[in-house]
Amino acid sequence: MGAYVDEFRGTDELYIAEVLVDDNETGTGHGYVTGAVEKLAPVAEISKSVATASETKYYDNVAAFTINAEGSDTITLNIPALDLATLAKITGKIYDTATGALLDGEGTSPNFALGYRLGLTDGTYRYVWRYKGSFAVPNETSQTKNAGTDSQGQQLTYTGVSTIHKFTKAADSQGNPMPQKALVVDERDDKAVLSTFFDAVTTCDTLVAKP
Repeated sequence: MGAYVDEFRGTDELYIAEVLVDDNETGTGHGYVTGAVEKLAPVAEISKSVATASETKYYDNVAAFTINAEGSDTITLNIPALDLATLAKITGKIYDTATGALLDGEGTSPNFALGYRLGLTDGTYRYVWRYKGSFAVPNETSQTKNAGTDSQGQQLTYTGVSTIHKFTKAADSQGNPMPQKALVVDERDDKAVLSTFFDAVTTCDTLVAKP
């Protein structure tokens, strides 16, 4: 541990796949099922924050133990201005294919898996699939043209949560399968097959170890 000295530099391969089923039932059409993987957009920057809480409990006038809790992940994506069909898809709004218009009424955002790569300064990548989350409707800003080169893209906010489905490999100390939020794999470890990582949503149960 601690042998690597690396920093993040670069990001690409931003994908989505709609979550079609997320349960713990058995049989066809149950479990964790996603649709086809689609390229979301080129990406300039990806950042992640995690909702956490911590509280120390006191007994007999001393700190006895600390309870730590982890909540949702917030993924912020800086991307170019999205086309209207994609914007409608990720925010649950109606897209009129005949006219190419987005009908901007109230919609329900579907759940998507989110995949991407983070570059490292040693030339390798960190591969990520976030299993389940939804996109907030992004803001839009556009300024008048001037003598400079200013332009504005869009910032997408994705809130990632744990699945309902419990994954076999993600077992607790008693061997009970557990829900998960994401799968993260470092290419530099050279232990997993990553050539097909974005062909479908790769989970901890479907990730294949190298021979």
